[in-house]
Amino acid sequence: MISQEENIGRGRMLPPLPERMRPQNLDGYVGQTHLIGKGGILRNMIESGNLSSFILWGPPGVGKTTLSRIVAKSLGREFYTLSAVSAGVKDVREVIDKARSGSIFSSGNSPILFIDEIHRFNKSQQDALLGAVEDGTVILIGATTENPSFEVITPLLSRCQVFVLKSLEKADLQRLLERAIKEDEILRHKKIEVKETDALFRHSAGDARKLLNILEIVVGSFAGNKTIVIDNKTVTSCLQENIAIYDKGGEMHYDVISAFIKSVRGSDPNAAIYYLARMLHGGEDPLFIARRLCILAAEDIGLANPNAILLANSCFQIVHNIGMPEARIPLAEVTIYLASSPKSNSAYMAIDAALEAARNTQTASVPLYLRNAPTKLMADLGYKDGYKYAHDYPGHFVDLEFMPEELAGHKFYEPGDNKQEEGLRARLEAMWPKYY
Repeated sequence: MISQEENIGRGRMLPPLPERMRPQNLDGYVGQTHLIGKGGILRNMIESGNLSSFILWGPPGVGKTTLSRIVAKSLGREFYTLSAVSAGVKDVREVIDKARSGSIFSSGNSPILFIDEIHRFNKSQQDALLGAVEDGTVILIGATTENPSFEVITPLLSRCQVFVLKSLEKADLQRLLERAIKEDEILRHKKIEVKETDALFRHSAGDARKLLNILEIVVGSFAGNKTIVIDNKTVTSCLQENIAIYDKGGEMHYDVISAFIKSVRGSDPNAAIYYLARMLHGGEDPLFIARRLCILAAEDIGLANPNAILLANSCFQIVHNIGMPEARIPLAEVTIYLASSPKSNSAYMAIDAALEAARNTQTASVPLYLRNAPTKLMADLGYKDGYKYAHDYPGHFVDLEFMPEELAGHKFYEPGDNKQEEGLRARLEAMWPKYY
């Protein structure tokens, strides 16, 4: 057996461990049993041969690319791949033209076009795909870490199923670790003793690629034929020396955006602007940040400062229109504004409470006097009877029960403890003393 060091010396560089361990079929694929387990929708699609376009949505390192390749290999389909980071409309059209002229398509089996990070395609690039997906020239498989509802145009999204992939569980990571040590052409010839896995799994964060990269880093830190001991201290020490400062496709991406969100929520503009700079310096998509600002404005500032959501939405439009590097300025302006604003999550709490009540009262009847009566029969049946028109009463208010009978007297909205909502509370107390 030739060692990796000997291979390098002979001019043959082996691929990284994650690539060497990439499974070639469903039996070797770890995780996502809801999709590829017995009765899973993707397994059924492969076994039946009835393949349609779909989008794989999930965090990094959960097997989106691998699963796409397995689908193509299992069905004997030609496999084209593009990265939305580097491909343009011209590249898309070239692949489609190639697919149209290919022998596989002429035989009735459409080739698969895999687009990694499809959320980075702009509207014109996605439009270029539409016709080929619609007429079956290609079967599209898109991979994204972002919600496709926000990132993929409606006409294209309507032609694709969306499958959600989950971060790997501890048992999945354990299985991958054991398999790599036992089966990899390099690691299986080394003396590896696994004493602890807490740090290894924690830093992997459900990401198979990260797990295998860390394992390779740790193994590489041991020289010669010395027994390799994997424990928490060794893993942490190796990562402090080797882990990337910012990886927008990995764990650090989620750590930094989490710190950014929590800094704005915690009213610390200095920390918020620092984490904004970290993301921009690391190459983060500015529209990704702008969307988070919109969510923050609604969820965490809310009715304490209703102007916040207007500014955040304006920021999103500005960033979309001007791009980087100028987009850094409106992003910074709105970040500081939101972090410095008073905070309220009252609307967020109210809608979640109301949704829970709605799930439990789907059959609750709307009071007759609140129902629409477009026909004479409905009017004869008493629809609208008892309804009081608010504008006919002093202050444009009338005490009327608007809830279904099952929820009469129930309160969902609790005004926040801030100047803006104190005024709302006073008004509501005057109108609805039974609630407030």
